Amino acid sequence: MTDRDDDSDHHFSEGEGFGDPYDDFDLDPPELGVDPSKVDPVDSRVVTDTLDQHNIDQDEVDASELLDVGLNYMQINRYEQATDAFDRTASYAEDEKLEQEAWVNKGVAHGELEEWDEAIGAHREALRIDDSSEHAATAETNLAYALWEFGETTEALEHAEKAIEIDERFAAGWFNRAFFLSERGLSEEALNCVDNAIRLGLRNAKVLETKAEILEELGEFDEAEEIAEEANEMREQAEQEMIDDREEMYGQGQGAGGAGAGRGAGAGRGGRGGAGAGRGGAGRGGAGAGGRGMGGQSPRGGDIGLDDLGVADLGIDLDDEDESERERE
Repeated sequence: MTDRDDDSDHHFSEGEGFGDPYDDFDLDPPELGVDPSKVDPVDSRVVTDTLDQHNIDQDEVDASELLDVGLNYMQINRYEQATDAFDRTASYAEDEKLEQEAWVNKGVAHGELEEWDEAIGAHREALRIDDSSEHAATAETNLAYALWEFGETTEALEHAEKAIEIDERFAAGWFNRAFFLSERGLSEEALNCVDNAIRLGLRNAKVLETKAEILEELGEFDEAEEIAEEANEMREQAEQEMIDDREEMYGQGQGAGGAGAGRGAGAGRGGRGGAGAGRGGAGRGGAGAGGRGMGGQSPRGGDIGLDDLGVADLGIDLDDEDESERERE
């Protein structure tokens, strides 16, 4: 290593230099140039929603098809994904009726997740758009259901009554009103409401059980026993149909060599009554809403599910069966 010659002159390059080139430099893209004070810190979708507004042209989005995506998620019990799809449908929908439809279904999905505060907000937003449309009665009765579960029992009854004021032929609305009145000890009025629901076509095991309970409260024990027996027969029949469907689904899956899922693999457009997961067939507690989904939810459930019957584990795992076959060989 040689010593530096202190006498030697070294001329460095001269010029204007870099100045301050970092004034406008930012790691974040310009699309995210939002006011932080206006962003909810717990909103996990704010970045996605902001980018959507800049990267996706609204004309390129078919809001109706996006709603179908949410309904399909509902059919396979993917409720969190359904809420996202309905939220985006509402933001892209240009038609107020479609937007209202999305908000009602979003409320139903939140209800399935037992997110009552979010469900209440979604149904209120639907009613804000139009409180007298064809979907308003569904929004009112679902709002009543969510409020009841949230502990707002008085307001729940008010909205249940609004539902049938909007549509007197709304069977699920009459049934929900019967439930709320019965819980308040107003059994005679509750009996009239549940009878109206049955006359309008809402006749299943749960409705009949509710009527039997109301009759017992009124001291009509003989009639209550007859109705309860009819409800048990209806429940047993539904249970047997589910078992048969499950066996048929297993048989089709085995015959396809694991390639097909048999019945139940497709989301369909019927859906569960009271779950808001179908077109028409699932609407308004199974009576048909005229729209997609938006089934009327009831505090004591609606149609019978596998979990309610205790037969959710009837299926056989094909992988376990194949392993057993190899062991026998």
